[in-house]
Formats: sequence, C-alpha cells, structure tokens
Amino acid sequence: MKIIDILNSGRRTVSFEFFPPKSDQGFEDLFRTIEALRPLEPNYVSVTYGAGGSTRRKTVDLVTRIKNEIGIEAMAHLTCVGSTREEIAEVLTTLDQGDIQNVLPLRGDPPKGDAEFQPTPGGFAYANELVEYIRGGSHTFCLAAACYPEKHPDAPSAEADLDNLKRKVDAGVDFLITNVFFSNDDFYRFRDQAVAAGISIPIVAGIMPIRNVKGIKRFTQICGASIPASLLAKIEAVEDDDEAVAQIGMLHAVRQCEALLDQGVAGLHFYTLNRSTATRAIVQEIKTRL
Repeated sequence: MKIIDILNSGRRTVSFEFFPPKSDQGFEDLFRTIEALRPLEPNYVSVTYGAGGSTRRKTVDLVTRIKNEIGIEAMAHLTCVGSTREEIAEVLTTLDQGDIQNVLPLRGDPPKGDAEFQPTPGGFAYANELVEYIRGGSHTFCLAAACYPEKHPDAPSAEADLDNLKRKVDAGVDFLITNVFFSNDDFYRFRDQAVAAGISIPIVAGIMPIRNVKGIKRFTQICGASIPASLLAKIEAVEDDDEAVAQIGMLHAVRQCEALLDQGVAGLHFYTLNRSTATRAIVQEIKTRL
C-alpha cells in the first residue's frame, strides 16, 4: 500500500525508522526487533542508507523482507551519494520487483571523511533532482521527503531552506517527514510557514525519545535540532543515570505526541536508533488518541 493513500484517508500514521546494521548477526537481530513491533500495528517502517550510501544493498534487502516476510509496509531511503543515474535506476527496479511502493529520496550526507557533499559524476546534486528523475521514469512510487522545522544544517537561512523544500514538493513529493524536534512550537511554526509557501501535502512529525545526554547532544549538533532549555536542565540534572534520563525523555515524547495529535498532525514517525523499548512504551501510551 502507498503511504499517501493512508494519509489521504484521514488516518493518522504511526511509523518507525531503522538503519541497517553492519554485521549479518545485527541484521537478523534487527529483523526480530521489527517483527516484535508488529502488535503495535505500525502503518509502515522506513530503513535508512548508511553514511555515503554504504548500506544500499542491506537497505533494499531489509525493506523487502519487512514487507514480504513480516507483513509491515516498508519505505526505503534512497540518496544521491555515491550513485550514478544508472545505479539508482537499478535500485528502483529492484525495489519495484520486491513490491516496495514507498521511497524517501534524499540528497544524503557526505561519506565519512568528506567535509562537504560532492555530487557523483553522472548522478544528482540535490534531492529535488532525484525526485524529478523518479517521477520521470516508469515507476509509480509514493515519494516522501525530509523537512526541517529548525532548517537544514547546510541551509544559509530558514527562508532558503523553505524554498528548497518547495522545489522538492513541486518535483512530485507526496508527503513530508520532519527532522526530529523537541519543541512542538517549532513544528507548528514550520507547518504554518510551509502552508503559506504553498505546500499543502501532509507533514508527518519526527519524534525521538531521549535516552542519554551525551548521545542526544551529539545527535542534535549533527542534525540541527535544539533542546529546550527546561528539558535540557532536567536531563542534565540526572546525566549520570541513563535510566532516569530515558524516563524523562519518554515522558516528554508522550506529551509531545499527545499535543501534536490534539492539533491534527498527519502522523508520527519515531526515530528508534534501532531500539524498540521506549518507542513501544510511547505508542502504547498514545494508542487511544490515534
């Protein structure tokens, strides 16, 4: 099923994001983790590429197994990094043959050791170019795109970032998934700005439960998200107790989700970092509101 069909039906979606492990054992462990989430009835799960597109084959294999063996709808991330048009065409054909109907085209992060993104000769420089290429082909995927309530880290301004997003949407994107954020005000402000810019497709909110202080500081520095001062003070006060930090993080995420659902959010997309315990608890808490 195409995710946009679910969103257009008026149902709020719940989804989880995972990344392919490096080892075969990690791959099998993750497969079992995802299978254990099936009782929560997620609408779909997404699987990322590794840095620099390094796990392309594992991404394709994993989404195909999720869809055809576990029975959960799956969405594959697809980046411009390290791939020519011909290589991307091969991936799209393989996904299509595996009955994968949903794809998230991204520019992608530069490979490890590279300070800046460099387009691959014969490939693409921006996500909107990749979207245009997919839409111009014979495949009929549902396409998602990433968006940033606090702007992309590489964008010179929020206005420039919104202009770039509009280009992706105009190229043929069906719905958007936000970067992680910890203040709902950032999401509401961004959603209003997107609508004012002529973006009318559904926007799904990206949620990440905080588990430890060092990890979330490192992650937010990379992705350009910020932690509200009041929340930061709470987790720093118990910084040496990961269990206490995780409890604060989970409660904050539950309140975020409840408020977002009350304000008519199209869906919730959980960045799991390949762990299911906190996400499972959050979804169980908000189940009655979905």
